[in-house]
Amino acid sequence: MLESLSDKFRKILRDVRGQGSLSEANIQEALKEVRLALLEADVNFAVVKDFVSSVKEKAMGKDVLESLTPGQQFTKVVHDELTSLLGGEDSSLELKGKPSVIMLVGLQGSGKTTTTAKLALHLKGKGRNPYIVPADLFRLAAVLQLKKLSQEIKVDCFDSDDYKDPEEICKEALRVASLKGYDILLVDTAGRLHIDDTLMHQLGSLKAILKPSEILFVADSMTGQDAVNTAKGFNESVGITGVILTKFDGDARGGAALSMRMATGKPIKFIGTGEKVDCIEVFHPSRLAGRILDMGDILTLVEKAQATFDEKETQELQKKLKKDTFTLDDFKSQLQQIKKLGSMDSILSMIPGFSAMKQAKDIKIDEKEISRIEAIINSMTTREKADPGVLNASRRMRIAKGSGTKVQDVNKLINQYQDMRKMIKKLKAAGPKGIKGLFQKFM
Repeated sequence: MLESLSDKFRKILRDVRGQGSLSEANIQEALKEVRLALLEADVNFAVVKDFVSSVKEKAMGKDVLESLTPGQQFTKVVHDELTSLLGGEDSSLELKGKPSVIMLVGLQGSGKTTTTAKLALHLKGKGRNPYIVPADLFRLAAVLQLKKLSQEIKVDCFDSDDYKDPEEICKEALRVASLKGYDILLVDTAGRLHIDDTLMHQLGSLKAILKPSEILFVADSMTGQDAVNTAKGFNESVGITGVILTKFDGDARGGAALSMRMATGKPIKFIGTGEKVDCIEVFHPSRLAGRILDMGDILTLVEKAQATFDEKETQELQKKLKKDTFTLDDFKSQLQQIKKLGSMDSILSMIPGFSAMKQAKDIKIDEKEISRIEAIINSMTTREKADPGVLNASRRMRIAKGSGTKVQDVNKLINQYQDMRKMIKKLKAAGPKGIKGLFQKFM
């Protein structure tokens, strides 16, 4: 998401940094392009006007104009203002009471049910003991969907089959949660195709029963300004405490993310980054601003890796690297871990400057490459995986046929593996002091 906006911002900032000095004229020209880029991204007009005005005021300041690096200073101003526009500080969940109640509200089709399960898994990973409550009786499949998802993530789900209205479900679920010691109650409420009095009255009743510490509005990022206007309606009627944006990995223009905080006064707390139940991230305004400006997001990448990679496997890998016993099976295992982080495009986009390099060198990301490598390695015998040196022409032809690939693909994999082995040996030989010099040769 936001790729088009990021491309435009990158070009604008590159042009500004190319100026020997900054003047009111070239700042005005840059801000004209910024205004156009934001409007094309479906950002609210009033939000764009305030943003451009704030950037102009700070960019025209003495510290920027007289700086030795005015282009970099201008970039910093834009980054800081984008961060402020997105909410400024990170906003965590406010969990009060035992159990703490989180209501998820929104229109039908926004992704509330899946997001309920995603949030439950996220909280479970933080050491909490969540309890899922299916209170959406308007959409018949919602209860079945939530039960299936709760089994998948191994989180308990309230059995609502014997109850005919959401109020009864919530009263009983609250009682059960208190008795059994669940510390968080996640309530999936009903949605409609549009805001109506019946929906708001029901949500008001549930709010009175549950006394939630959080009411999170779930919005589909793909709907742009419609999501922002709907969020305002829910906030005025029910009083939301935060927002979760779903389908953030899609090709939406990004207007919802950039307009939501200023339009509603409520922070974005999470973003959905894919269809799988583990595809949810805590929202960090400064990190998203960095992604938009192609500064990367190394912190999120590190956090994803820490949550994904198995500590025991990592230690075993380190031992094998030291002993030079790293096999193709180990190589495959690491690729499988990387797949859990998300698409290669999303992973690489967190590396500073990658988007610019990708565009400049016309780099194409082949998401099927890892699957091809896995198929090739799976078609090898145990001996071949441990010692690729035995792979003669006939063996490589057999592996290619067995994996549904070409001999060239097998050769490419073996060459990559051997290059990596050589690099590991060089790093070991260079030692800590020599590593820096070794890498400088490749820079």
